[in-house]
Amino acid sequence: MGPAFAEISRRDPTIWLSGPQTSAARPMPDGRQPEPGGWNRIVLTVEDLSAQIEILQKARVTFRNPMISGPGGKQVLIEDRSGNPIELFEPA
Repeated sequence: MGPAFAEISRRDPTIWLSGPQTSAARPMPDGRQPEPGGWNRIVLTVEDLSAQIEILQKARVTFRNPMISGPGGKQVLIEDRSGNPIELFEPA
């Protein structure tokens, strides 16, 4: 079995490829499951995810899930105004 996750970059941008064994494969609290084509997203790396979450909650941003932690760090999914997912990621 290959790695659960790969990161590819050539200058900017960096593309993240997440397999079925990564935290990106977890269902959302409302029961939505990952599906091909529907979970592609931009990942923004942040230094203090908890602080960013507080700011975004005050701004009434839509969150798909609470913050989760994994071996690579912490993450949360938010939605833009069109419902597209954006991941905020704090490396371990």
